[in-house]
Parts: sequence; structure tokens; C-alpha cells
Amino acid sequence: MSGNFSLGIIGGGPAGLFCALQAAGEGLNVVVFEKKRSCGNKLLISGSGQCNVTHDGDVRSFLTHYGENASFLKPALMNFSNKDLIRFFNDNQVPLETEIGGKVFPVSRKASDILDLLVGECRTRGVEIRSQQPVVSVSVADGRFLIQSDTDKVSADALVVATGGDTYPATGSTGDGFRFARDLGHQVAETGPALTGVYVRDYLFTDLSGISFADRPVSLFRNGKKIKTHTGDILFTHTGLSGPGILDFSRYIRPADTLRISFMPGTDAHKVNEDLVSLIAAAGNRQVKTVLGAFDLPDRFVRKIMELAGVNLELTAAHLSKKDRTALVDLLTACPFVVARLGGPDEAMVTRGGVELSEVNPKTMESRIVPGLFFAGEVLDIDGDTGGYNLQAAFSTAVLAAKRVRVIASTKPES
Repeated sequence: MSGNFSLGIIGGGPAGLFCALQAAGEGLNVVVFEKKRSCGNKLLISGSGQCNVTHDGDVRSFLTHYGENASFLKPALMNFSNKDLIRFFNDNQVPLETEIGGKVFPVSRKASDILDLLVGECRTRGVEIRSQQPVVSVSVADGRFLIQSDTDKVSADALVVATGGDTYPATGSTGDGFRFARDLGHQVAETGPALTGVYVRDYLFTDLSGISFADRPVSLFRNGKKIKTHTGDILFTHTGLSGPGILDFSRYIRPADTLRISFMPGTDAHKVNEDLVSLIAAAGNRQVKTVLGAFDLPDRFVRKIMELAGVNLELTAAHLSKKDRTALVDLLTACPFVVARLGGPDEAMVTRGGVELSEVNPKTMESRIVPGLFFAGEVLDIDGDTGGYNLQAAFSTAVLAAKRVRVIASTKPES
């Protein structure tokens, strides 16, 4: 066995590194195991390599950006907020800036600057980073954690699992933490892709790839029943749907679901429908395509919708039959898209599902089952919207875990 440590951390991503640098020092020796040649591979590609580290605004507003499990994160976000994170980087010579819309990036727009600081601070504080040492098993014996890599075994008073999810596996995120959690007695909520685009069955809008719509309502139907609604920006791709509105909603979407999108401005579907019918009925000799263009709909899209509705492009509103008008309005206000599949592990930005939150103390990130075991970051059953929310959750949960580890260490009797 090579080494006895106060804290062992599995995973050299943002959660693991930040937890390490926050916990190290004052008698605590920390080791980080990273399976890849170097740490932070997924961090380096975040935000297209620019690293959207967090979001601006009141941290309490963040709780609307993590789906149905958001309340679990409240203690972590209140303990270490976006303002605290911004201050950390600014104070350590990696200045951040906020762009229009609230996303926060390093001024350099280089994810490598964020990673270099995290690794550098770990080194400065005495953290031992063991790269190219994938952990193969973890266990508990006599109150200590045994961490077995493919070349070595160490023991630790406490263990933090910060392995991320199972998306972008080339970066090292292959779901190892879910296996470790199960081995230590934890349950794992069903995992799947999140923050990903949707592939559509019998897709009819390939030729409109690149066209986008701002703040459009999307309804999710499963087995004919509407189960959720969401509003956001929609983008047509060559194979289906993307854009922030779809990415953020994807945590709820499953294959064979139907998405119904209203391409008309406004979220009150009934009123939008009524207004559109009234406008067409009152348009007289104006062409239908001209009437629809008044809603700031792209011309190519209007032509496509009229084609799908079987309406002649030169037809005037006065000559539009009730049947054709109904078909046209339905496509504009509740256009159906049947989900073939979601983007896979190489496309999804994060993983939905993870370690069951009921088995983790939200005030400390410590296991309720195994004392001294902690979870931080994406390995938990938490996934955030686009805009820096996932990285903020990683940093905030890491700080809580580190804080609790230090408390445990300070009360442990000297041997």
C-alpha cells in the first residue's frame, strides 16, 4: 500500500480539483486520482473551449435552472455562490467577465486558464495528483477507505467521488462514479443524456437547418398525454431540434415522445390560435404568406409550413378554406415532432440522473449511508441548464464537501 491520506478524491475535474484545494493544508494531506494523462479534459472543451464558469445575477435565481431536484443544491449555492466563485478567480489573477445574457467567462476566453489555476493551486497547497491512475475499486475497512488504482492502493480517512457523469467518454467521463457509489451501498437514479439535441423521426425540416426562433413554447407529450411545457430558443438542425430551449428541456425527453412547438410569439396557446385565425379571416385579398410574414417568421419557414399544410403559396386569405386554415394554424401553433432519439454520450453536455439525493446530506455532501464518503459535481442526480449552471454546481458542492472534511479532521483524535 502506497500512502495514507486524510482525503482521497477520485476525479480530476473541476469538482475534484476545487474540493482538493479547498481541503488541503493545516495537516490534511490530499490525493487526487485522475484516470487520464492530465486533469480537466472535459473542462477544457466546456463552452467551446472558452469555459462558461457560472452565471450572473442573484444566486437564488439559480434554483430555477436545475430541474426538479434543484432544492437539493440550495445549501451549496448559498454557502458558495456565483459571486464567491467570481471573486476566487479574480483574486487569483484569472479575471472573469460577464457577457450580455449573463454568462460569465474568463476574460482570456481560455478554459486552459481556469484549469491551470485549479491545478496550480492544488500543487501550491500540497495536493498530490496521480494522473494516469484509473481507480478500479473502492472499499471501506476499519473506518478507512481503500482506493485501488490499476497500479497502487492507498487508504484515506475520507473519500470524495467527483468523477462526473458518463458523457464525453473520451475525456474520462465514463460513469465510474456510479459504480463506486453502488459498490459502497448507494442507489443511482437512471442516467441518460442531458443538454443535448433531439433527433426527429421522419424529419421534414432538413432544408431549414440553421433557422432559429426565440422564446417559443414547447409541450412534451408521452403516450398522448401532455406532461411538461417549456419556453426557450429553438434551432432547426439537419437531423432535428436543438437550441437552448431544447437542450434545457432534454432532461425530460425520451425516445418516442412527441414535442409540439408553437412557432408563434406568445405563450398563451389558446389566444395565439384565436388571434391567428382572426387575422387570417380579416386579411381579405392579401396573400396568406404575407399575413404570416407579419409575425416575424422567416420566409423559408413560412413557405415550408404552407407546403406541409397543402396551401398554395399564391393563395389569398379570402380563398383559404376552413380546413386548410385549420391545418395551417395547427402546424404553426402545435407542430408535432416525434423523438427518434436524443444525442448520445459524445453529444450530450451533461448526464441526467446519478447518485440518489435522498442518500446524501445536502448541507455537507456526505453520504447518509457511509460516514466519511462524499459526492460532488455531476455524479449526483443533478443537471443544470446551459449558461454556467453545471460548473457552478460542481464548485459549490465541492466546497461543502471540503468544508465538512476539514471539520471531521479537526475533531479526530490524534493517533
